[in-house]
Amino acid sequence: MPIDQETVKDKLTMISEYITELEPFLKFSNKELTDDKSKLRNVERLLQLIVDEAVDVNSHLIAELNLESPREYRGTFIILGQQAILPPDFALKISESVGLRNGIVHQYEKIDTGRMLDDIRNNIGDYVKYVTFVADFISKQK
Repeated sequence: MPIDQETVKDKLTMISEYITELEPFLKFSNKELTDDKSKLRNVERLLQLIVDEAVDVNSHLIAELNLESPREYRGTFIILGQQAILPPDFALKISESVGLRNGIVHQYEKIDTGRMLDDIRNNIGDYVKYVTFVADFISKQK
């Protein structure tokens, strides 16, 4: 079965829209975000949605290209790096966002909010690059 390019493109569009929605929140200081739980929850949820959409894209590509199935979400990025769909070093770096997402979702009480916010600010641009890399790959498929 071929890659469903429309589904992948739709998911890449969603990632871009979530990034656009997230960016205004990142202009607030860590203290402003921590003091306003509503803003903080928006940041957390948008990051979760971004990572989840990317993992969905990765999983679709892996399945349709008959690649090795990963054991965890992080591995979906690594496999795309091994296949040169993503640059390998980039795949390794962006895969770390899965850990941040999992911390938000599963171990919230243990997460260092300041570090989380700094990580999001410093690395959200990786998802802009991710969208470009995957869109380029998809455009080369028949």
